[in-house]
Amino acid sequence: MKTLEQKEPFCHLQKRGRHLIIYQDLLADPLYRAFLNLLEALCENGSNPELLYRAARDFFVLLVEAGVSELGQAPLEDHPSDPWTEHVLNLISAADNVFTRQAARGGTGVDYLEESLLQAARQDLGLLQAVAEAGPAVYLAAGRRLTELGVSEKLPDLFTAGQARFPSDSTGVKTDQRAYRSGPVEARRELKRRLAHERWDGTGLELLKEYHAAYGAGLFGRFWAFRWVRGKDGGALEGIANPDPVGWADLVGYEKERAEIRQNTEKFLRGLPANNVLLYGARGTGKSSTVKGLLHLFGHRGLRLIELPKRYLNDYQELLKRVEDEPYKFIIFIDDLSFEADEVEYKELKGLLEGSLQARPANVLVYATSNRRHLVKEYFGDRDQAGTSPPSQMMGRTANGEEVRGGDTVQEKLSLAERFGLTVIFFSPDQEDYLSIVHELAARRGLDIEEGELRRLALRWALFQNGTSGRTARQFVDHLYGELALKKEPQR
Repeated sequence: MKTLEQKEPFCHLQKRGRHLIIYQDLLADPLYRAFLNLLEALCENGSNPELLYRAARDFFVLLVEAGVSELGQAPLEDHPSDPWTEHVLNLISAADNVFTRQAARGGTGVDYLEESLLQAARQDLGLLQAVAEAGPAVYLAAGRRLTELGVSEKLPDLFTAGQARFPSDSTGVKTDQRAYRSGPVEARRELKRRLAHERWDGTGLELLKEYHAAYGAGLFGRFWAFRWVRGKDGGALEGIANPDPVGWADLVGYEKERAEIRQNTEKFLRGLPANNVLLYGARGTGKSSTVKGLLHLFGHRGLRLIELPKRYLNDYQELLKRVEDEPYKFIIFIDDLSFEADEVEYKELKGLLEGSLQARPANVLVYATSNRRHLVKEYFGDRDQAGTSPPSQMMGRTANGEEVRGGDTVQEKLSLAERFGLTVIFFSPDQEDYLSIVHELAARRGLDIEEGELRRLALRWALFQNGTSGRTARQFVDHLYGELALKKEPQR
């Protein structure tokens, strides 16, 4: 029986590896193409030493680059997989194709997928497993042939030992990302761990259907948080690999306000009528953290968070087109929202909320935070133009080029905040509220400090830092935690 290291199997695998149907997008991956090129060079039995050497070199360099770039993307810590196998697993779990999208939209049974689609997916997955598991044999075959051809002086160990070990993700997913690791990162890790022990065209197909049904497919399966960015080719969604790890349980204070926002989001996820939300209040009261916390609370149920910078508000129609047909619920998050009197972007926001000819899709809501109740800066002169000054003065302003119907402008500005169906106010905490937050955070951190001393230090911190707010309380507890830890550690 011929082994994988013989010419014919390499040729056969190389040809089959280019004939993917459902997972054909993998052919665009540079490392996948480099592996097929290496197979092709081996298929020629090394008749061209320089071609074989270049193919081996290019594959090795791309393999190392992929190993570095994929740190933090759920490598298999408990399974001694080959890095090439793991790369293929990463490609499969992140794939965006007709099979994965259908699985994301349906359940986990087979009835909702046509048998022909399932058969094509099985065929591709069986082929991809053969390609993935061929790695060590291909390394050794390339190394042996290059040695025979006398061009093996500087061959990496990969081609002599038949295996490679690149850094794990112990630093890729930081310890402060624990909340997010319970989401798609940990889900991908578990999927790959299970696939490593199964036939991909058998049980593996069922595992993939379950995974995509629960976590989505492609970009929206790999990431839960996004930011809207602009490049030379226009706007695009950029996935955030490590979003703010704040979880709902990490938030302290403002329970009533947060409960109102959570209930609105719950209705949104259930397909019930829900409102756009304006979170208004003083700085440091946890408005932004509340919105971010929703991601870790509801991400597994299909909620996705998109950060839209104010300067890109006029891209909203392009953004809506990008997400309107997706089977997820999207919150467009606009942080620290306010406008100067001469800024007109607020008109774009009004269109996004209500009033545009293009209706906002049912799977999209807007949550915005602001320190300014009416969002657009208003001057006393605006009120004069609205009619509080005598007509003669108004006529004088008109002669100097000011707006005749100033009241219309004022109403237009004030109507922006009214477009948010729900406004939740985060009042500044008083001293006792601030101290209550400090005590709760200190208890969660397990700080060993006498209560009276904690109170004294907290008040002094607030006096010389940023006043009494939830943010100030968190910053103080972080500072105190570090101070106490330094005292416990022996000086080096």
